[in-house]
Amino acid sequence: MKTIDAIIIHCSATRAGQDLRAKDIDRMHRARGFNQIGYNFIVDLDGIVENGRPLGIDGAHCNTKGFSKSSYNKHSVGICYIGGLDASGKPADTRTPAQRTALRELVAKLCKEYPIIEVLGHRDTSPDLDSSGEVEPKEYIKACPCFDVRSEFSNFLRNTVIRP
Repeated sequence: MKTIDAIIIHCSATRAGQDLRAKDIDRMHRARGFNQIGYNFIVDLDGIVENGRPLGIDGAHCNTKGFSKSSYNKHSVGICYIGGLDASGKPADTRTPAQRTALRELVAKLCKEYPIIEVLGHRDTSPDLDSSGEVEPKEYIKACPCFDVRSEFSNFLRNTVIRP
């Protein structure tokens, strides 16, 4: 079994209320040349958590490298909630109450099952362009997942990493 020590949260970058399912994202990812859906879990508008890519297979959701110097796809769980854009198409936290609950429960479950040391939003994996030690909003490659994952999920980690 491969080591899983990080969770990366994504949004589908779809407008609030637009309903998609894992099968829809699988179809979109295959159209982009993936061999299957890139995320491990999808959190639907109604809070149902659907399985995506099996955890035993490297993900296709975040190829940037974290503290491990290895692509996050090799050692993280990719979770995508449906939404992330407001009615006019601008980045926004569009999670429904059911999605918020389901996402918290899923992250808590994964943190109990695996030695998770990072829970990040996709935007938090952007490069630290000014070498300040923190990826700041001006450095985000994209807004995904359109909310501050680190502050919302900071109490989920049982391990800590000391970074220079």
